[in-house]
Amino acid sequence: QVQLVESGGGLVQPGGSLRLSCAASGFSLDYYAIGWFRQAPGKEREGVACIISNSDGGTYYADSVKGRFTISRDNAKDTVYLQMNSLTPEDTAVYYCATSMTFRICVLATKGSNGMEYWGKGTLVTVSS
Repeated sequence: QVQLVESGGGLVQPGGSLRLSCAASGFSLDYYAIGWFRQAPGKEREGVACIISNSDGGTYYADSVKGRFTISRDNAKDTVYLQMNSLTPEDTAVYYCATSMTFRICVLATKGSNGMEYWGKGTLVTVSS
């Protein structure tokens, strides 16, 4: 069964950090670009970051997280990470990871287009004092 499973969410104080993980089961992430998306209560889904499929490290970040979030991948573990630093209450949301066949599709998806293939069920991040 093909699955993406996010983990690492939780409650953190403003200014704190969390690292989210996105693990694949039933398939390999090696050939997919991976994106992180989030959806806050009452808001539309927002693209956060993308990482290219191969090891050249190509990444993309939404302006809202640039300089604070870092996306990375470990293909040997079929896992993608999202390191989130300097968190603010505006970062509170359910965070999802998703796959796409190309990096370009992922970047376009962060701007609202469709094209992501597999989605996880999400992990909740709450930033509050």
